[in-house]
Amino acid sequence: MHLLKKLVPFVVASLLLLAFSPLLAEYIKSSAAIEATPQHKKSARIITQVISRFHYKKQRLDDQLSEQMLERYIESLDPNRAIFLQRDIENFKRYKTRLDDYLLNGNVEPAFEIFAIYRTRVDEVVAYALTLLERGFDFTKDESYLFDRENAPWPANQKDREQLWRKRVKNDWLGLHMADKEPEKIVERLKKRYAGLSRRVNQFKANDVFQAFINAYTISLEPHTSYMSPSTSENFDISMRLSLEGIGAVLRLDSEYTTVQRTIAGGPAKLSGQVHSGDRILGVGQGVQGEVEDVIGWPLQDVVEKIRGPKDSVVRLQLQSKGSDASQVKLVTLIRNKIKLEEQAANQSIIEGLDGIGKLRIGVIDIPTFYRDFSAQQRGDKNFRSTTRDVRKLIKELEALSVDGIIIDLRTNGGGSLSEATELTGLFINTGPVVQIKDALGRVEVEKDVDPGVVYSGPLAVLVDRNSASASEIFAGAIQDYKRGIVIGEPTFGKGTVQTLVDLRRYAPDDTPDLGRLRLTMAQFFRINGGSTQHKGVVPDIIFPTAKYLSKYGERALENALPWAKIKPANYRVGLNEDLTVLVKKHQKRIDGNAGFEMLEAYERILNEYENRKKVSLLESHRKEEWDAQEKLRLGYKNRFLSSVGLEPESEDKQQEHGDDIDEADETESDAIKYIELNETARILVDAIRMRGPRAAMQLNQ
Repeated sequence: MHLLKKLVPFVVASLLLLAFSPLLAEYIKSSAAIEATPQHKKSARIITQVISRFHYKKQRLDDQLSEQMLERYIESLDPNRAIFLQRDIENFKRYKTRLDDYLLNGNVEPAFEIFAIYRTRVDEVVAYALTLLERGFDFTKDESYLFDRENAPWPANQKDREQLWRKRVKNDWLGLHMADKEPEKIVERLKKRYAGLSRRVNQFKANDVFQAFINAYTISLEPHTSYMSPSTSENFDISMRLSLEGIGAVLRLDSEYTTVQRTIAGGPAKLSGQVHSGDRILGVGQGVQGEVEDVIGWPLQDVVEKIRGPKDSVVRLQLQSKGSDASQVKLVTLIRNKIKLEEQAANQSIIEGLDGIGKLRIGVIDIPTFYRDFSAQQRGDKNFRSTTRDVRKLIKELEALSVDGIIIDLRTNGGGSLSEATELTGLFINTGPVVQIKDALGRVEVEKDVDPGVVYSGPLAVLVDRNSASASEIFAGAIQDYKRGIVIGEPTFGKGTVQTLVDLRRYAPDDTPDLGRLRLTMAQFFRINGGSTQHKGVVPDIIFPTAKYLSKYGERALENALPWAKIKPANYRVGLNEDLTVLVKKHQKRIDGNAGFEMLEAYERILNEYENRKKVSLLESHRKEEWDAQEKLRLGYKNRFLSSVGLEPESEDKQQEHGDDIDEADETESDAIKYIELNETARILVDAIRMRGPRAAMQLNQ
């Protein structure tokens, strides 16, 4: 408190200097001022106190964090360095080591000054962009556009910024032109896009500015802590109530694009077979005939609100597939619906008659998510559905069919109930710890399987991929630590932290209005071997070749993500320590030259090259040649695979847009691709069974 008193004269003097800044006056003249409120001051103080006391990562709010906050706030407004000028950035540097002091004192005025300048700059670039649309462009001129400007210098002056925006608008126009849009339609669409940017920025309210600024602070700590203003909190509550009446997709903001992070089992997006991880949402239309509204550059929350709607209503998404050119888009029609529990439920199948496995039969249990019907449980329904209960039944079914081993397929399983991950592990071990949870005070709690007995003791493999997260990582990690089964696939997502929602009014007087909520990271998961699932994820015992392209995926790709850590191992008994060297060699020999794995790896390589590009050609002929060459390469690998499994190759002129329909051939192709990794997992498990010998295999199945 004594320090804060000393800082007050300094803060007041700084604000007076800003109030009389000629540069600031220029911006205020062109925009109606948005000002901080007393509630913001109160919220800021409470947020810093709550984070200081309860956040898992103990980091002081100091000059170093102040510098990061400034960078994150500017980045949140202008992520592609295309709005602010260099002189603006120089002007903002006065706050480089001061934001921590301001925030501790509840002073958030700098955020509003920076936003006022941002709003004026947006109006300037939009006005210029609109004039460019009237002129048209020459696409025979050989020039390029640097679209990824994350590390580029800020425009030195207005002339540099105009050159940047000329190329940006030209690139937007070229993408639509190559998608066979008429010139007048292109002008109409881009006018709406750019004018919409200005309109949305000018509709920002004080709470929006405050939220953006506080989140610049929270994201400087780690990526999963965030602040929700009162209006955002209200929308969050609505979305949670309606979360089962949407399209079933987890979305994230990637620069100017809303991107599908993953689809949820049982949801309309997943069931359609047309929405995939990495797809960019370019536009959203309501109903069967409603106009598709361009949503490029929109805030994530605004896009979510457009997609959300009542059950049985229609929403249309204009999608650009991951790794495709802006001209390659498709329109997907979805019917909003509840996520169906039966579609989320675990299911079983059998792999037999496969080359390389002889007469052995391998059971597969596909677990899309870790679910538990809490409502039915609370009602006292003794037969409520859960992952563990369903898997227990499926194991009995597979054993009745005399399977020789079982694969648990956790690909794209984003997690769910922690208790289910613990109980499911208990089906394969006798008793013992499953996961450790360390809180912000350093206390460690161990979640255990306390139910004696094993439901299945036979040969076991767990198949995971980059989208296996949270509860999936806990289960796979425990199976690996106990050496109960072989973990196969790609390193998992790597989210090993626990969040909770904090209502800020809990720390204010009773008559205080709503201050919003804080999503706070307050604990971390650790495996029973002491290592965290955070950051690294679960690294499989046998790794598929596509894993080499995952350095920028999952938790490890997020800035300020908590690092991998280690604590004391739990007390548990390890199973038989198998030498996997022979299995790895057999696996590698099989997939060398395998058309399926060649295709999967080629796809990843092409996508990786595409995502690492920072500029594109604005020469139409070159752009088309580049795209055609990429598609020809992709199609070549795909057709070699299709031929290898006896399916009809895909012709070059096959329609890329299917509308609402997926024909039978597409479904057959999709199933064949899904089984590339699954069939190889079955072969690996069969190799393990044969290495153990008939007697060992029989004993394991007792």
